[in-house]
Amino acid sequence: MKTTTRILLILVAWTAQVLPLSAETVTLNLKDADISALISTVAEVTDRNFIIDPRVKGKVTVVSSRPMDSDEVYQVFLSILKVHGFAAVPSGAVIKIVPDVNAKQDSIPTVGDRAPGRGDQMVTRVVQVDNIAAAQLVPILRPLVPQQGHLAAYPATNVLIISDRANNVERLVSIIRRIDQVSDSEIEIIPLEHASASEVVRVLTSLERAAPAGKAKVPAAARGPVLVADERTNSVLLGGDRANRLRLRAIISHLDTPLEAGGNTDVVYLRYAEAAELVTVLKGVGKIEEKEAKGAASPRRSEFDIQADEATNALVITAPPDIMRTLKRVIGQLDVRRAQVLVDAVIAEVSPVTARELGVQWVFEGARDDNEGPVGIINFTNAGNTIASVVDNAVSGTLPAPTGNVLLGGGRTDSTNINYLAILNALASDTSTNILSTPTLVTLDNEEAEIIIGTNVPFLTGSFTSTGAGDSATNPFQTIQRQDVGLTLKIKPQINEGNALKLDIEQEVSSIADPVELAADLVTNKRSIKTSVMVEDGEVVVLGGLIEEQVRESIQKVPLLGDIPLLGLLFQSRSADLDRKNLMVFIHPVIMRDAAVTADYTNSKYNYIRALQLGEDRGGVNLLPGTRHPVLPEFGEPLGQPPVDMQPEPESQEQDAAFDEWADE
Repeated sequence: MKTTTRILLILVAWTAQVLPLSAETVTLNLKDADISALISTVAEVTDRNFIIDPRVKGKVTVVSSRPMDSDEVYQVFLSILKVHGFAAVPSGAVIKIVPDVNAKQDSIPTVGDRAPGRGDQMVTRVVQVDNIAAAQLVPILRPLVPQQGHLAAYPATNVLIISDRANNVERLVSIIRRIDQVSDSEIEIIPLEHASASEVVRVLTSLERAAPAGKAKVPAAARGPVLVADERTNSVLLGGDRANRLRLRAIISHLDTPLEAGGNTDVVYLRYAEAAELVTVLKGVGKIEEKEAKGAASPRRSEFDIQADEATNALVITAPPDIMRTLKRVIGQLDVRRAQVLVDAVIAEVSPVTARELGVQWVFEGARDDNEGPVGIINFTNAGNTIASVVDNAVSGTLPAPTGNVLLGGGRTDSTNINYLAILNALASDTSTNILSTPTLVTLDNEEAEIIIGTNVPFLTGSFTSTGAGDSATNPFQTIQRQDVGLTLKIKPQINEGNALKLDIEQEVSSIADPVELAADLVTNKRSIKTSVMVEDGEVVVLGGLIEEQVRESIQKVPLLGDIPLLGLLFQSRSADLDRKNLMVFIHPVIMRDAAVTADYTNSKYNYIRALQLGEDRGGVNLLPGTRHPVLPEFGEPLGQPPVDMQPEPESQEQDAAFDEWADE
């Protein structure tokens, strides 16, 4: 009976009919049946509702040798859809039949470990990875996922997101579980007794990086072992798998062996610090380390010694390994490049002086026949002793040399009764002094520097003359002392944490003053500042200032006559002086921590001087035709070039262009 039924099913396969063998099972045998007919049959058998995408078309063939229940029929149906490039996507009470390429973007179910899905059902699964990075698994699993599937890693939570058929997803999860295993790599701390941890790590790192003969180099990440030196405890931190750790631990044990003499001698060459200055510091550190190592015992000089070789700026150290390590660590922290400080100072002084003088002076003579008679002189001292000079030169008929004031005189000198002479003295003078100095000084951090721009002037401090026989003077001599007169700037910077600077500054401006009547020797004007200030890098600070104004007025007159209204002005002499002094000092420090900043500031100063030379060179030398002013070469070119006036046919157009470019900036 069963054989006859199977034969009948084969004969009517083109009708895509399914004949139930019982109330619960069916047998599917289809050949070149339309897929739409298959979907209709499955809908009747499984009691499910389907929505078919218009792109779902084709012929299907199914050969079955045994009866299947409705659930098995549905799983076979899903497999048929997979073979033909279609997928079933549940959507509420219906199931959508769509092409595979669109299925992963639709509402396919998200499954988990407890309900992973069955067969060829399209599912999405989130797999948690515990021991390795999920992103590292993507290139491994990508070839196992079909083109219409999806595989991605989310590093934030270290998970993998897979969209594919349930069977294939379950296979990928099984592979992930096998790879995601706890590694046997650990971190070991290996303390060293004799060798230096940093040196051991350097040797082992070089050994691991060396490629085997005839083979390409292996990336460091693929080799596994990790080596880190902890200089504070002189220990090596070793990480990796067990085999690598055993191999490296054996090498470390061979390297960590004491020297035969119980100590060693090493030469340390310094780059920035001075060897002689470090000896005292290092000896103190070494003695402390030696006492701590030996307890209360007195340290032996033969075990520890430091000498400085100033010719090569090197340190020769003889010490046990543990003390040697400490000393080298201290040297490494002290032998660093020190920052430099550029200090621009601006010293501005404005000193206007205004003077006014006005007065009348008289000479009277009571003449008689015998040329004997009384003589009277009204001579005011604030008028410069004009009358006295006139009297002294009366015989010769000359006037005193002009001193900048106006003299108007008149009178009568040929009378037989009274002769007189009146001189009007008027003076107006304005003097303005403007000193603007901008010294620049560069020095190392914590190093004092000084710049002096001025004249070395001899000052008389004493004289002596020895006398010989007969009171004759012999061997006269004088003692002098030379002093600098001009501008002096002395500065010592200290760079604090961050960009703040502490500046110890001594600044002095001195000059030779006009002669003073009561002075025994030269008189100098002196203005100095000695102070300590805090200033930020690149800021401008004022060190000090002097604003002084003096007004002096003097009136000299003849008693009684000088008090007469209006007429008394002829018997008076008035003078007034106004003296102002405005002095300010500004400091602009800049920290130059590297060679690039130093070169930048040097370039700006150098180009400023060169631009001034180019400006002077434009006009040439009028009295020497064809001669040009020497001009510095461009910044960075050798300074040993001959001057421009000695070079054949200088390129004046390039110089003019360089000057114009600098002026525009």
